[in-house]
Amino acid sequence: MNRMHLIDDLGEEVPLRAAPERVVSLVPCLTEAVEESCGGIVVGATDYCTHPAGLDVPRVGGSKYPKVDDVLELHPDLVLANSEENRREDVERMRADGIPVWVMAAPATVPDALGSLRRLLTQAFGLVEPEWLVEAEHAWAETLPDRVSAVVPVWRKPWVVLGRDTFGGDVLHRLGVANVYAGHADRYPRPKRDEIAARFDAGEAELLVLPDEPWEFTETDGPDAFPGVPYVLVSGRYLTWYGPSLVDAHRELTAALAAPRVPS
Repeated sequence: MNRMHLIDDLGEEVPLRAAPERVVSLVPCLTEAVEESCGGIVVGATDYCTHPAGLDVPRVGGSKYPKVDDVLELHPDLVLANSEENRREDVERMRADGIPVWVMAAPATVPDALGSLRRLLTQAFGLVEPEWLVEAEHAWAETLPDRVSAVVPVWRKPWVVLGRDTFGGDVLHRLGVANVYAGHADRYPRPKRDEIAARFDAGEAELLVLPDEPWEFTETDGPDAFPGVPYVLVSGRYLTWYGPSLVDAHRELTAALAAPRVPS
């Protein structure tokens, strides 16, 4: 059978001979996207692949440090990876063992993400574009005017925030939330707590947006560092996952942003 001429987001060839039937996904949102679009072909996933709920497949460790030997033992005909979440050396080792790997570039915008997913699903899997993808495009087509400026931490100890060209930053931008660190040179700046607090004191920032992953911010973990600063707790999946979750994310994030709290 002739080889399919497929190129991933990074310009690397993906030597498939047919639509894959055994897929190992090293990216939680890609696991969800593939299973929702053509269920039953994911045969391995990371410990953090929590959706779709009830996914019962062998786990191969984390995204950053997968157990490559476990991946190889599953004999996948395609592995899904991401340029930001997965290490190049792991991708290269799997390719050296003859496993095709599709690497998705870390998207900077919602349209970037949906365009990449469309290529993956229609070209590698030979699918008609799924209904959820069309719904997500409609839901996120409009960009609202900025109405509030925010700092968006994704980690604590040390503090790490969303900076330039991040998917989560674009999600918030489309909902009318300006990211204070959007102009930073780094995609994930590491400002000190006092620097973040100074942004609020100076009026540059008005809202703290706290997702529950990768750091699990809660009412008692996060707001306590910035007394008197309005904050919202949001689903990290809705903020940072690209895939079927985007259909509900617009509604759920809009509702969360409409009800900020102020710590005592």
